[in-house]
Amino acid sequence: MVRNTVLFVALLCAFTSITNAQNYYPADIGNTWVLESTDGAERTTYTIEATDEPFNGAQVRVLNITTEVLGTSTVNTSTFFVQVDEEGMKLHRIVAELGDAFGVARVEFSPPTIFFPPMLRLGEVWETRGETEVNIVGPLTISSVNKVVAVEDVVTPAGTFKNCLKIRVDTKTVAALGASRSTSYQWLAPNLGPVKFETDQDIVFELVRSNLLATEMPYDVNDDGTVNILDLVFVASRFGQTDPKADVNADGTVNILDLTLIAQNFRN
Repeated sequence: MVRNTVLFVALLCAFTSITNAQNYYPADIGNTWVLESTDGAERTTYTIEATDEPFNGAQVRVLNITTEVLGTSTVNTSTFFVQVDEEGMKLHRIVAELGDAFGVARVEFSPPTIFFPPMLRLGEVWETRGETEVNIVGPLTISSVNKVVAVEDVVTPAGTFKNCLKIRVDTKTVAALGASRSTSYQWLAPNLGPVKFETDQDIVFELVRSNLLATEMPYDVNDDGTVNILDLVFVASRFGQTDPKADVNADGTVNILDLTLIAQNFRN
């Protein structure tokens, strides 16, 4: 039980967001994804929210991951404080609820760690590492090696998604009593984000709904019904400003990330 709980912390650390060549994990505030286990026993909900908490002057947003055991009162939430910029996804802090026995794991990154690279593509490899302390277990060091291992089509209750990146997450957890290793997988769909993941215990979660499937993406900034060069010009003319219409990723400033998102979604 201790091993499974600790490894779940590491698994959650793998689910972060980044704007990249295909925007495999849209980080817009308000985005929501709901995934359920194929046996119908558990549900995991991802939400991206705003926060006013300062981190050395950096603007951050919150990724909340809430897991429920359906039919029970068991609910655990992990909160990730993240910053998205040209250097990729920077992770400032993780706060993970592990239940009554193990308490709350808290990981601080100062300076913030590059948690996802600015580009995701086949063969991409990156590493993360953090330290925390957990009731009963004591001090822990959790590290993971992440690799994009395949491009696949994924079938879920929410639909079929083409050209998803399959990411293998090899996690190592070191405690006073020894070390353990595990492997999990996640699948990210272009311009949608997480659609499937498989835990180290072979439990598979699949997307059942997301507000990105039901609503317009904010890339048609001039509201003419298509995303084209006119939208790019609209955003470029407001570069460096705080115009919320042109700030399509809602990070507080109109910058190169907004221009990149417009260009990636031409004709959508």
